[in-house]
Amino acid sequence: MMTLPLLMTATLAITWTLPQTRLWSTTTTLSFLTALIMTPLFYLKDPTTAHNELIIMDQLSTPLILLTLWLLPLTILASQDTIFYEPLKRQQTYISTLIVLQLTTALTFMASNLILLFVMFETTLIPILFIITRWGSRHQRLLAGSYFVFYTLFFSAPLLISLIYLNTTTQSLNLMMLTMLPNHLTKTSSLTIWWLTCHCAFLAKLPMYGLHLWLPKAHVEAPAAGSMLLAGTLLKLGGYGLIRISTIFPESPKMALPAILIWTLIGMVMASMICLRQTDIKAMIAYSSVSHMGLVITACLIQTPWSHTGAIVLMISHGLTSSALFYLATTAYQRMNSYTLLMINGMQIFFPLATAWWLMINLMNMALPPSLNFTAEMTIMTTLFHWSNMSIILTGLTMIITTAYTLYLFWKTQRGPNSPHWMKIPFSLTREHLLLTFHLTPAILLILNPNNIFY
Repeated sequence: MMTLPLLMTATLAITWTLPQTRLWSTTTTLSFLTALIMTPLFYLKDPTTAHNELIIMDQLSTPLILLTLWLLPLTILASQDTIFYEPLKRQQTYISTLIVLQLTTALTFMASNLILLFVMFETTLIPILFIITRWGSRHQRLLAGSYFVFYTLFFSAPLLISLIYLNTTTQSLNLMMLTMLPNHLTKTSSLTIWWLTCHCAFLAKLPMYGLHLWLPKAHVEAPAAGSMLLAGTLLKLGGYGLIRISTIFPESPKMALPAILIWTLIGMVMASMICLRQTDIKAMIAYSSVSHMGLVITACLIQTPWSHTGAIVLMISHGLTSSALFYLATTAYQRMNSYTLLMINGMQIFFPLATAWWLMINLMNMALPPSLNFTAEMTIMTTLFHWSNMSIILTGLTMIITTAYTLYLFWKTQRGPNSPHWMKIPFSLTREHLLLTFHLTPAILLILNPNNIFY
């Protein structure tokens, strides 16, 4: 289980010894090799035995770790054309920041001790903050970084206090030990407050509607790799934390849980409606992530095996789909120097193969059968229907609006009158098609055999 940190640390060290001519190709190759090497190592082990005092490997953490490893070389590929012209030291710093971010994210998914999970959870804040504020492409990147830091730290403080109290009471923060302890701690008058303090950091990270104001700003201001990692892995830290922390609370408070579930369902509809009014492509994709992560929140809080399965499948499928969407938006920006929908239209005439990518990825985003998004959403909607029959109204309305803004995004960018600026734009690159292929290939393979990510 220590193979992964050693491999990524070796890649980090090699990055600072390479000349500029071999920097990008070597680091991308090493990142791909790390992902390919770790995949069979994870699945050859019995998930029930891969556990010690600090690290745990099971059916919940393994798919998320592999998603993290797979997105690292893709983000390096996505950044090559923009960072390549900077000085060598800045290029090495950028790649090192990406590696550190993915390493800390993977260690968060591997942590079996709650205080280690908290430390790694907060450590991921540092590299993504550097990526947004240093390599962001817009003038409000410092404000976006401030929003991100404020929300993360403010809502993480109650979680830290709760973990200190839990350690004082039980003398342990090991996940396996906590599941075997009697649940007398959850039968107190302060159960609702304790439950909220343990969940607020993860609800803000996903984020839940109302705590989401940092997400659109961070996505819009971040570079291509930053947006891909935010949507692909960092949002999944919240869902992972909710599922892990639920082992401490076999019985959720009767008043707080329904209120949060209802508010989340309403927030899904509101976030989807906001997408219909967006003129910025990245902002639209960011708000769609708020809507999709609302389903993950409801699935994690219901705390049934079927709902947790739906949450894991949706997190994996959303990580691949939204990352690809953000990269497609970046490719359009690199040619038009704008994310505005009014400026980007008529792409189908000049980029027919790119239009095919837009179509496939948008269809997956709107959960068209037999995509993983469809499997996950139907699983979660089934558990919500068993929780409350009235939930089908809000979830069904969300799916209808999601279909509407997804088709609008595709139609607006690919059809319509051709912009005169397209005549001066270079054609698409092989590297772009290769990167999108690496996004869709795992999603298609998992459609054929989804048992590898079922929890």
